[in-house]
Amino acid sequence: MKKLSIISLGILASIQFANAQVISSKKWSDIFSYNNVIAMKEDHGKIIAAAENGLFYYTISTGEITKLSKANGLHEVGISAFDYNPQTKIGLIGYQNGSLDVVTPDGVTYVVDIPIATGYNGSKKINHISITGDKAVVSVGYGLSIFDLKKKEFNDSTFFLVGGVYQASNEATIVGNKVYCVTTTGFKSHEMNTTFPIYSTWTTEMPGSFTQIDSESVLSFSSPTTAYLYDNGVATPLSQTFGKVSDIVVNPNNIIVTDQARIYSFNTNGNFMGAVSLGEECNTATTVNGKMYGGSILSGIKDEASNSFKPDGPYFNNAYKLSLYGENQLLISTGSRDARFNGPVINPKNPGFYYFNGMQWIYPSYFIGKSQTFNVLDATSNPSNPDEVFFTNYVFGGQGIYKMKYNAGNKDFDFTKYYDLAAPSDFVRRPVGLTYDDQNNLIATIAFMDTGSIAIAPYDKAADNFIVKDLGLLSNGVQKALYYENLLWIPMPRTNNFLVYDYKKTPTNVSDDTPYLLSQSNGLPTNSNGSISVAIDKAGDAWIGSDSGLRVFSNAVSAIKEPNPAVEPIIIEQNNLGEELFRDSQILQIEVDAGDYKWISVDGGGVYYMSSDGQRTIKHFTKENSPLPTNSITDIKVDRKTGKVYFVSYSGIVTYQGDVADVTSNFGDVVVYPNPVVYSNFKGKVTIKGLAEKTNIRIADVAGNVVHSAVARGGYYEWDLNNQRGTRVASGIYFVLMTNEDGSDKATAKIAVVN
Repeated sequence: MKKLSIISLGILASIQFANAQVISSKKWSDIFSYNNVIAMKEDHGKIIAAAENGLFYYTISTGEITKLSKANGLHEVGISAFDYNPQTKIGLIGYQNGSLDVVTPDGVTYVVDIPIATGYNGSKKINHISITGDKAVVSVGYGLSIFDLKKKEFNDSTFFLVGGVYQASNEATIVGNKVYCVTTTGFKSHEMNTTFPIYSTWTTEMPGSFTQIDSESVLSFSSPTTAYLYDNGVATPLSQTFGKVSDIVVNPNNIIVTDQARIYSFNTNGNFMGAVSLGEECNTATTVNGKMYGGSILSGIKDEASNSFKPDGPYFNNAYKLSLYGENQLLISTGSRDARFNGPVINPKNPGFYYFNGMQWIYPSYFIGKSQTFNVLDATSNPSNPDEVFFTNYVFGGQGIYKMKYNAGNKDFDFTKYYDLAAPSDFVRRPVGLTYDDQNNLIATIAFMDTGSIAIAPYDKAADNFIVKDLGLLSNGVQKALYYENLLWIPMPRTNNFLVYDYKKTPTNVSDDTPYLLSQSNGLPTNSNGSISVAIDKAGDAWIGSDSGLRVFSNAVSAIKEPNPAVEPIIIEQNNLGEELFRDSQILQIEVDAGDYKWISVDGGGVYYMSSDGQRTIKHFTKENSPLPTNSITDIKVDRKTGKVYFVSYSGIVTYQGDVADVTSNFGDVVVYPNPVVYSNFKGKVTIKGLAEKTNIRIADVAGNVVHSAVARGGYYEWDLNNQRGTRVASGIYFVLMTNEDGSDKATAKIAVVN
């Protein structure tokens, strides 16, 4: 039976991150896909596998799986290369952006100063890493470099400049004091000596285009279709013909060649020993105790019996929007659109949507091997029948809405029906979002109507069809509608407008509907090209995000029906001057938590956690200071019962355990942390959570003297350990006395302070 624990790699025990920027904590976790294994290394019956966004470690004898990602130690996502030395217990991870992580038993060190060739403007992707002893050769698009694993610094580099054009080192390996490298112009070598950096001094051992290389007891390399054993200047072809070689792994007793469909094994003399198929394409493979294990593209590590071993997660990392419902159930859509929210960006993986049933991730087999192109911008579950799922397909040709039914018996989805929306051509009537109201009516938003307008499409339950109503607005773009107080709140990303739509609680009767349109004359940013996001807070204020800033629409439900309604920017004080909050920023998403605090995603700027009025930034998460995989988060969802925050991006999903959960007028489970507060270990603020929506707080010493008092709103409070004079309190025990707004509920806590 497979065991799963989300901790750092066991072989890399006691990771302290002492030598690196710390960007993770116990509050974070990842929801990454570990299906696509790009490299593996064996260590005494344990396999370390590198996937796209992290490592995982599989112990064959126990079935235990642990994982290491940006949520608990690494510094990036987008792994492109990996190697590990079982003797020194040191691993080196290379990323798509050219950076490295050195993983040792003492911590993870981030390396960003990789040598760059002068005038090189191509990809910085790390193509390949090969470790020999305490040195690694790192292959990149402009040559290769030697990296000292003990000193964690680069030694010599060679830039492959030929005729004014840089050439890539596809892969390289170290044998003794010599580096062997495969390129598109030949199999090359050079001693690690004073002339190593001079490319013209390198020897071409064999001309041709070569892709793979590895060495241990022997050296083997390959072209796309032929593998060779190399010995004393002689390259001997191995006795098999390959369709496309994806990897070569040299172990002490064998050579493993991974082909598109099969995995071949040879002894170190080059004699063929056998071949196996694991039922799907693999990137790499190795043997452990005589058994073959493949690093597959879609199923993690696979053995010869086609058993799969990996951390549970979505099928791919691509994610766009998240629907949260039921008991920890998730639906993830994966679509995307290009600039100005126009045409679909087609993902060659054709991912569709992912489903988490509260226990495990389910991927509909409907999407596997399907010739139909999918660009799913939204997927939602029927509140009265959660097994029924609708999703939108925003694509040229085949655009429409699909209905599927979850089959718990085989843990899959059955296709039910396709709704083509009566699109007269392949380029119009593209569905974007799906919204349920409080009467369980489903309403879709439709972009690019044949008239150059947008539409809503309520679902007629009796007829089992969608009724498309052209709204006659000169805008091709539309976002998913937000339902609030019998109205639909709809951003319009291609014109400087925002739509509030009153469908009179009769969605299938479109004749009595009333649209209300906010525009630049109502206060939307003058330089905006469209609205993108919206959320409504506990006060009934609509927070509208555009591509050029943020606006707040106070008392939105009543104000929208008044003449000349106005939206306002939030003005904050900076250096004694008023400044507009998020001026000229593209606001991708806004979410309100149980305490009325705002989570705001800014394109390229990460995520801001703001006070309820937007005047104070409580936290600002970026990919540089947190496990966020990117600074452009396409969706944010908060589970108000638990306080967990989901951050969705095209590079994967991470979660953050927030401090605000299920806030009411009374107290919940009051928790103080850290406690005790030892100054030598912690110099931040003490958090008190589980509070009432409005809490009166008094903090007193053992003699009963009140040293601090405050009013907390939103379910939690942070104390900086200062007294009322603004100086840090003395060591001792402090009592926290709390009452809710009307005094009907009380709570107490103790805090131990050690200076």
